[in-house]
Amino acid sequence: MKQSFYGLSYSDLEAIASRNNLNQSIASVLFNWYYKKKQATQCRGKISKYSLAFLEQNFDFSLPEIDTVYESKKDRSVKFLFKLKDNYKVETVLIPFNNKYSICLSSQVGCAMNCSFCFTGKQGLKRNLTTSEIVGQFINAWRWLATNRPGEERILNIVFMGQGEPLHNFDAVKKACEIFLSQHGTSIG
Repeated sequence: MKQSFYGLSYSDLEAIASRNNLNQSIASVLFNWYYKKKQATQCRGKISKYSLAFLEQNFDFSLPEIDTVYESKKDRSVKFLFKLKDNYKVETVLIPFNNKYSICLSSQVGCAMNCSFCFTGKQGLKRNLTTSEIVGQFINAWRWLATNRPGEERILNIVFMGQGEPLHNFDAVKKACEIFLSQHGTSIG
């Protein structure tokens, strides 16, 4: 089974490159291509044929699929329903403010908290999301903005709430934050 690229931090990629006799710059090239440029196609950066073959054999570059998009006419917020590989679905919301966006990411399928006011809690916890599923929500929401609202794809804030309790999925949320904060990638402060 291939490992998801979107579940790897910059230092993870450097370690993989070192263990597999790949050029150390591969981490920088990949983070630039997939996070800074947010490309959906195979990396066309300066990577050797050997490295490209290694990536093809060992990494999965797929993301959660956008199932449904709801756009508010009133405040221009956008709610996504993402379908995961196991057919579970999670929500993500883009919240506009001052010509930029905050994004609210899910960290779990369902929620174990069972708060009296929350419908998601009534459904119970199905499972935690992987780092790649968390990061994938951000990347596909950004790509949607670039396609549907060109020039508005500035996502400057990330919050974890909505579906699930982020601290109950601490390791995956922490690694996703490491990827979001990386100066080599999305560089969100």
